[in-house]
Amino acid sequence: MDLSDDQIIERTLSGETEAFGLLVRRWENPIYGLSLRMLGRDEDARDVCQETFLAAYRNLRKFRGDAKFSSWLYRIALNACHTRLRRQDNGFAQSLDTEDDDGRRVEFADLSSESASEAMLRDQRALILRRALQAIPAEMRQVIVMKEYEDLTFAEIAEILQIPVSTVKSRLYTGLQQLRARLDHLRSAL
Repeated sequence: MDLSDDQIIERTLSGETEAFGLLVRRWENPIYGLSLRMLGRDEDARDVCQETFLAAYRNLRKFRGDAKFSSWLYRIALNACHTRLRRQDNGFAQSLDTEDDDGRRVEFADLSSESASEAMLRDQRALILRRALQAIPAEMRQVIVMKEYEDLTFAEIAEILQIPVSTVKSRLYTGLQQLRARLDHLRSAL
């Protein structure tokens, strides 16, 4: 039986604390993916993912149901990402330019038939894309990640970020332009 997020929340709040694990299993990959693309490092993404679920569990009674649980959870994750990014800006974290290939862990395709040169080319492209994505402002990066990687609608993104849909579209358009320019720059440097 597939329970809705709201049903799982009800069970958790009524004392079935292990029910929250269902929400973690359901939303762990999307929250991790969002965090990895926002932060660029596997270790940071895993930490933010864990912080997100701990904060959600601790504050579950404050969830009013005005928005979808997923929107509330994405908001918590984005806040945690922004906090970590501010710390990085202040020099408290390692540079995002480190060659961290842990990003491959989010690959779900069957790569068993891939040659070594194809794998190297895929990894190089992924690294270039991660670097380009990290080079654009966080407010645009988060919209690109939610739209292009998490496949959220404009309305869902607007709800999560608590901004108008027109602002979401504007940030996406501007962010994609900046991403394209950054990718062109990185490609020409190779």
